[in-house]
Amino acid sequence: MSDGWEDSADAWVASQGEEGDFGRRWVMDAPMLERVRRRPYVRALDVGCGEGRFCRMLAGEGIAAVGIDPTVALIDHARRLDPGGDYRVEAAEAIGFDGGAFDLVISYLSLIDIPDVATAIREMTRVLAPGGTLLIANLAGYNSAADAHGLGWVTLADGRRVHAMDDYLEERTAWIEWRGIRIRNWHRPLGAYMTPLLEQGLTLTHFAEPPAHGGDPARQALYNRAPWFLLMEWQKPRAGSSSGPTGRA
Repeated sequence: MSDGWEDSADAWVASQGEEGDFGRRWVMDAPMLERVRRRPYVRALDVGCGEGRFCRMLAGEGIAAVGIDPTVALIDHARRLDPGGDYRVEAAEAIGFDGGAFDLVISYLSLIDIPDVATAIREMTRVLAPGGTLLIANLAGYNSAADAHGLGWVTLADGRRVHAMDDYLEERTAWIEWRGIRIRNWHRPLGAYMTPLLEQGLTLTHFAEPPAHGGDPARQALYNRAPWFLLMEWQKPRAGSSSGPTGRA
């Protein structure tokens, strides 16, 4: 079954440009790069890289980045925008690299597009070198449980604008549409991500719900009234060490 990405690729690229949409440019780019700059990473894998915008940002930091995405049209765009980059048509659930190939693996707002997230997390962990970092930005479950077409905002009888959600614990998909884009996203409660990450023996080293820090004031206020995104940094234990009761290394 189609997830809409092939048909929406051109509209997606047009919506992002080089600076990204509001959420990337004014909310997530800065904290993501701040985490990347904390360590001297050499080789990164961007899982669900889309048109390759963050791969290009990683290259600007001196990191050799490989981008993978299952959408052929998006990878074609990435290659045109960055002819010297390394972009491959691959699904997160079947990453075509040897174990331990990367010291940094990134999922930048891609987990919500992945059907089998537990397998994807297992694959991302497999290709991560011991001591390496898995850096995740994701749409907050509070947000994805809301009506995507109204961005969760409703008007009460007294005129107040509030953010509403429902069925938070129910894992489900929904079609969302904006600016000529029509794609299928997954809503999952936070535990649906935390459990497989912990089962891989990873250690959570950073968690944040970043606020908007610029851009249009009205949109900034909207993004800061409800938790829009979350950021997680996980570390894979070094060889010979153990992590919790599973003893995985």
